[in-house]
Amino acid sequence: MDSSINRLIEIDGSYGEGGGQILRTSLALSAILRKPFTIHHIRSKRKNPGLQAQHLEAVGALARMTEAQTDGVKFGSQKITFSPQKILPGDYQFEVKTAGSITLLLQAIFLPLCLSGGISSVTLVGGTHVPWSPPFHYLSEVLLPTLEPMGISVEASIEKWGWYPRGGGKIHLKIKPLEKLNPVSLVNRGLLKKIRGLSVTSGLPRHVADRQKDQVLKRIRQELKMDTEVNVLYDAPSTGQGSFLFLLAEYEKTVAGFSSFGARGKPAEKVADEAVDDLKDYIESEGCIDSHLADQLVPFMALAKGNSSFTTTRITEHLLTNLWVVKHFLEVKVQRSGKVGELGKVEFLNE
Repeated sequence: MDSSINRLIEIDGSYGEGGGQILRTSLALSAILRKPFTIHHIRSKRKNPGLQAQHLEAVGALARMTEAQTDGVKFGSQKITFSPQKILPGDYQFEVKTAGSITLLLQAIFLPLCLSGGISSVTLVGGTHVPWSPPFHYLSEVLLPTLEPMGISVEASIEKWGWYPRGGGKIHLKIKPLEKLNPVSLVNRGLLKKIRGLSVTSGLPRHVADRQKDQVLKRIRQELKMDTEVNVLYDAPSTGQGSFLFLLAEYEKTVAGFSSFGARGKPAEKVADEAVDDLKDYIESEGCIDSHLADQLVPFMALAKGNSSFTTTRITEHLLTNLWVVKHFLEVKVQRSGKVGELGKVEFLNE
């Protein structure tokens, strides 16, 4: 570790939105590029700063996958050093205690495993559908299909649903290797083909899922003048209770996903309304991809040889922060237009 201290990439974890995304992106790029880094002020802008359960699991997972040397990795730590050796494909299982998001954990380990040179099977245990993180269905229905033209090939399935606060969900992924990432252009949606949805409950009366569905159908029919199909899943396997509503807008050249979660005292109709409101905002706006997808695509596009680009309905602090992190590890040229909260375009020039 000491021999590499002079070439450590230094990351300020308080930059921009100052969340765990800075750590996850740094870990992924460090593993892929074999570039050691140190990060300080980890999650300093959060209510509980420093490494929490899901962040500890992400660092531990990457350390195991890359035979990395680490320093400072403990609960609550705001500074760590990470020095990877190589990426090892294989069969892995990682667990985030309670309802820590396993889709956020996946943001750290997914791209390195795609570029590991071998097939990997991954089982993740924790929160699959929890607030403030992409639910499993956003991963399976939006992110993975968007990445397919780049060469990403993944089979993803859910065995058990993990709701807040108990977690305990379980998903499985089979990740096939690729030699290089293909560039893509996501600047035009094309025409809207259809909207479909999913209304789910665990451990709750069946009418909750039905009411979520009925409210979606009523509003889309009245306000968007469209027919849609909403599937219902009662009693999704889980150790906890929860409800979930997911809507997918399928366009000729892209997909966009919108979701909402139930909570104690929250009417089923309000759960539906939140997802429909987000769907309507997207449909009535310009830009190809939704704002939640934009920052997740940054590491993939930055590593793809050739020019990649996307337009997004809204520039976010998450997006700007991820672009900032990428520039510490790669010399890719990035051009951006648009202000925070507004329509924007990002281009990666990587010949």
